[in-house]
Amino acid sequence: MRWIALLALCSAYLQGGLVKALNFNGAVAEMAHAELAPPGPFAAATIVLDLAAPLAILTGRFRWLGALALAAFTLMATFLVNRFWEMAPPNRMATENALFEHLGLVGGFLLVAWHDFPVKRVRRPDARQD
Repeated sequence: MRWIALLALCSAYLQGGLVKALNFNGAVAEMAHAELAPPGPFAAATIVLDLAAPLAILTGRFRWLGALALAAFTLMATFLVNRFWEMAPPNRMATENALFEHLGLVGGFLLVAWHDFPVKRVRRPDARQD
């Protein structure tokens, strides 16, 4: 059940990475539309992140790092693309909803990172030795 939940959390990134990899020109156009320059390297970096971070999460190898990377990426991209406060009312509501949905994803990734962050456990001197 946990793996299925992680897969669901990562599904948009896996799908987006595959679509961008299979249509690199479209990915470059998307980066140019977001005013990221140069768009080619941004598209390539996005594809790598969209595929590598979910794989880290799903395999459990550096899961916390993959989750933090997607949280940071999602937060940055959300405020870059979903600037609802600059829009007129007809488009504003859908874009505002998208921003808050993405903030929910950020929260989910932060929970995954927090849960899986490697913490060195220090044994108290008075702890019972079994």
